[in-house]
Amino acid sequence: MPKPKRLRINENIRAKEVRLLLEDDQKVVPIEEALSMAREQELDLIEISPNADPPVCKIMDRGSYLYQQKKKEKKQKAHSKQTEVKMIRFGFRTDTHDLERLAKQAKGFLEDRNLVKIGVRLRGREFTNMDYAKDKLRKFVASMDEFADIEQDIRKQGNQFMMIVKPKKSVKEA
Repeated sequence: MPKPKRLRINENIRAKEVRLLLEDDQKVVPIEEALSMAREQELDLIEISPNADPPVCKIMDRGSYLYQQKKKEKKQKAHSKQTEVKMIRFGFRTDTHDLERLAKQAKGFLEDRNLVKIGVRLRGREFTNMDYAKDKLRKFVASMDEFADIEQDIRKQGNQFMMIVKPKKSVKEA
């Protein structure tokens, strides 16, 4: 976990001069002048961008600034959804109606911006007809062509053939 950056306030700011952001403009002033302006307004001088040359500072209330930062971080965290890999598996002899239902379910997963791992499971004598299973998997993915792109092509994994699809870019806008 990254170490939280330390906020520099008032006398903890180490630069000789700072770029002070005001309501209508900005100017480069010595640190003493910026501190005296902050004291006159009974507020704090907060270093907003320490890596800039000179560092960027703003006169505002420390508690208000920290509150705004936490609020912004919380909003960013809420908007950054982790993509999951959802699994859809069907058998060698699964009929078209069930495949349509599974395609609809996969579409829902893709609309939620998840990857979908699709598998055809083979058992017993079904291994003698692997080409049929691959064709069935290709047809299933082709039926979802308008809202899915192939992330990973067919590969054998144990007793099943797997394929991974991702949402198309246009699904996001729809």
